Amino acid sequence: MNDTTQTQAFQNLTPDTMLDAIESIGYLTDGRFLALNSYENRVYQVGLEDAEPVIAKFYRLNRWSDAAILEEHAFTQLLEEDEIPVVAPLPDASGLTLHHHGEYRFALYPRRGGRTPELDNPEQLEMIGRFIARVHLHGQLHPFKHRPTLDIESFGEKPSRFLLENGFIPAELETSYASLVDDLLLRIRRCFEAAGDFTTLRLHGDCHPSNILWRDDTPHIVDFDDARMGPAIQDLWMFLSGDRQYATARLADLLEGYTQFRDFDPRELHLVEALRTLRMIHYAAWLARRADDPAFKMAFPWFYTHRYWDDHILALREQAALMDEPPLVWD
Repeated sequence: MNDTTQTQAFQNLTPDTMLDAIESIGYLTDGRFLALNSYENRVYQVGLEDAEPVIAKFYRLNRWSDAAILEEHAFTQLLEEDEIPVVAPLPDASGLTLHHHGEYRFALYPRRGGRTPELDNPEQLEMIGRFIARVHLHGQLHPFKHRPTLDIESFGEKPSRFLLENGFIPAELETSYASLVDDLLLRIRRCFEAAGDFTTLRLHGDCHPSNILWRDDTPHIVDFDDARMGPAIQDLWMFLSGDRQYATARLADLLEGYTQFRDFDPRELHLVEALRTLRMIHYAAWLARRADDPAFKMAFPWFYTHRYWDDHILALREQAALMDEPPLVWD
């Protein structure tokens, strides 16, 4: 099934279909629902009769196999059992967490509210570091069997090739983009080589500040949809921004908490800007693959402009310079 067919399938997910799906597994809805800020999947807050609302996630068709989704569910349930504040799916009376209704697959989650963490708050970063380390302690016990590994090919080579081969780059920028990406991939490989034989483990995979909900002095870690294998630093670097001095201070705060539970390999600091660059390349291709999705056109109108590609190429050039700098230092 191609991306266009998948998008059309989401267009058939009407409110009645969504509510019927939830009621098919024994919940009595009150007819109220609210679409939440999600584009890869479709996510709704759904009101229930005489109960707290639940969050319903309807998965994009064919993105993950059932086995891969269930592997993510099992991982988050394991973390929840160890009192790590993740938001795990709700099992039904039979213990099932992945449900089917017609062509759709969905899962239900408890509702958790909160705000994003304060990235200049040492206490919050230290606590986040502690919980991420505990996630990684479980993550290192055995690998995912049905989920991919974060690597240069899947996050850099394939996405950039997709953009070039499918005409998303404006014609007058194609040559410069292709040359720049070749240069970036060379630098990324050097960063990976400098990091050496680092450990790969099960990760959250998309652990940016918006996936941490701060409430009652506790972070709630949400949305393991991109869980995969990779280096530990992948779940840490997205909290590091700003100039070198600021990022170094934030790194120290995170690792102050992290190393209370798990050792950190400082060689992985060679990967920070390489992983940031791969994410930027991958993100552009992710948008392009969903370009025919009406939800994307409404949420990301700037993607369809020449200005976007000018700015994207400029940002990638800045990444080339950053990868030539020494890595952040952790004492």
